Amino acid sequence: MSHPPIVTAAIGEAGDGKLSLPENSQEARRWDALLEQARHDFDAGKEPEFVRPDILHSWQYSRDAGIDPDFFAYTFPPQDEVKQILTDNAVLIEVARSIMENLLAYNPDGHINLTDANGITLSYCGLDITPVGSILRESEMGTNCTARCLKQQRLVYLLSGENWKLALRSRHYPCAAAPIRDAEGRMIAVLTLTATQDNFHYHTLGTVQAAAEAVGQQLILRALLAEQKSILETLNEGVIVLDRSGTIKTINRYARQIFHGFARTGHQVDAVLNPQNARLATMTFCNDREVVFVPSENQHVSCLVSVMPAPTGGKIIALRENQRIRAITRRVMGVNASYTFDMLCGSAPTLMVAMEKARSSCRSDSTVLLTGESGTGKELFAQAIHNESPRSGEAFIAVNCGALPRDLVQSELFGYADGAFTGSRRGGAAGKFELADGGTLFLDEIGDMPLEAQTSLLRVLQESEVVRIGASQAVKVNVRIIAATNCNLLKAVETGAFRRDLYYRLNVISIPIPALRERSSDIPALSEWFREKVCTQLKKVNVQFTSGAMEALCRYPWPGNVRELENIIERVINTHDGLLIDAGDLPEEVILTGRTPTEQATSRGTAAHAVRLDENERVHIIATLNSLNGNLRQAAQQMGLSRAGLYNKLKKYAISVDEFRR
Repeated sequence: MSHPPIVTAAIGEAGDGKLSLPENSQEARRWDALLEQARHDFDAGKEPEFVRPDILHSWQYSRDAGIDPDFFAYTFPPQDEVKQILTDNAVLIEVARSIMENLLAYNPDGHINLTDANGITLSYCGLDITPVGSILRESEMGTNCTARCLKQQRLVYLLSGENWKLALRSRHYPCAAAPIRDAEGRMIAVLTLTATQDNFHYHTLGTVQAAAEAVGQQLILRALLAEQKSILETLNEGVIVLDRSGTIKTINRYARQIFHGFARTGHQVDAVLNPQNARLATMTFCNDREVVFVPSENQHVSCLVSVMPAPTGGKIIALRENQRIRAITRRVMGVNASYTFDMLCGSAPTLMVAMEKARSSCRSDSTVLLTGESGTGKELFAQAIHNESPRSGEAFIAVNCGALPRDLVQSELFGYADGAFTGSRRGGAAGKFELADGGTLFLDEIGDMPLEAQTSLLRVLQESEVVRIGASQAVKVNVRIIAATNCNLLKAVETGAFRRDLYYRLNVISIPIPALRERSSDIPALSEWFREKVCTQLKKVNVQFTSGAMEALCRYPWPGNVRELENIIERVINTHDGLLIDAGDLPEEVILTGRTPTEQATSRGTAAHAVRLDENERVHIIATLNSLNGNLRQAAQQMGLSRAGLYNKLKKYAISVDEFRR
């Protein structure tokens, strides 16, 4: 039997790399007849002609697997499993659907189906011949175009006569299938076109290949956009993307939160955000420029704005809200109040009166003026007021007005704008009022504030806004003021050193803090509290005060108040080696207070005698160690001391044993 050379070349010799196909339906029918004969030969156990090697291998597999070529019925996974597969591939199905419909326009009488990497049909369009959920694997359907693509993972075609199932051969529809790949090149699905013989030719293969690649690229692009959107949404700063006209194209979650939803896509950015000192649509490249936005009558938002050109000709705007930056700054600075009223030690009547007034002041935002001598604990009272007020969750910032250089008071308190003065930080800086926004600002030693700064402070108290040095726009602040002074402000008002109007603004709730000599009954409790605190800090065994030492502490007038008491107790515990602190271990000024001149002289003599005894003891220990070449056991026995007692003496007199060992 002879056949035209073109048929022999096309079917008998063409491998998968040579995509020769019949040029018309007449040739296709002739090839189907040849393949039908080949199939009869294969079924009869003969070596078939005109069958491509990989098709022949697939026929052999199908026969060995017991797949009945004459019986045709689709198999399906369980219904719940199909439902889950469709859910998992929802994006793939959505992306592929429009491309499949466009491809079908060139094959109006055809059929296109989409399967996942396991051969489960996900979707189809055109002829209703492959139901969703049907399994097209070779193990289920024998030789078919989709199964061949799944196996070889590349573009393939199948003439109708090459199918294993008789029902598929009888359709006389050739097929082409191409893999859909992800960004890593893995095959994730197969796109299969079934067409009439008149509409199936060499270019059909390229069309199917291009369609499959288009689906893959769309999926990659979607994944990339989803990833970028996810990154954009999780950024800790606002991002707004504008087109050339200044219209918002994209806005992330953080920016939407900053402007409470006033900024939306499709709106002109300057119209909806109303920047007071700039125009975002025309702004050129900048980094951390401060801009105040007024998107609504009741909302003023201050942000640091950075602008970058977008590749499309628009702009990318990054925003960081100043309020949040200040909150971060406060955390870094550790500007929090730690003391509460429960931590204020003492029960003297004068202290109780001050604490009662302070507790009452917590119920309002009125300005508080704390008066009292240095060291009485005015800042502790300020912290306690803050911690019991509704502002306890916000910042507590303390400023010592007397410690600030005169020419820096205003910039420290009120901040400065970019370029306000030589040496100023680029972009400007927020002052303490802005950092304390929402919380409490403690102005210690308010009486030492320069007059020019007093004027600015009065404006803040009256208008609840600050104007940075070198700036024209005011910034609204919500700050409670607690001021403190150890001087007589009324006297300063009379001498012109302090503004009268500011004094009355500050002196709304006045709380005098008693000096320690006015609450001497609290000295034992305070002394014990400081003793335990210092011993814990120094990791020392708790020492105890003798009754004589406590009497001396209670007699002393404490001109430095509680701060002086704490310092003296820390000094004594640092320098004392024993377990008991007696009156003689206290500083001389504490010991001699309240004694007659004779008692003072006797005390000084006793102290001098103790010093001489100590020096004699030190000389004796050194001589003994020297004579015994540093043998501690023998030295202790000779001096009538225990080993531990000798060690204590060595530590007390700073004697190194190594100097005597030879």
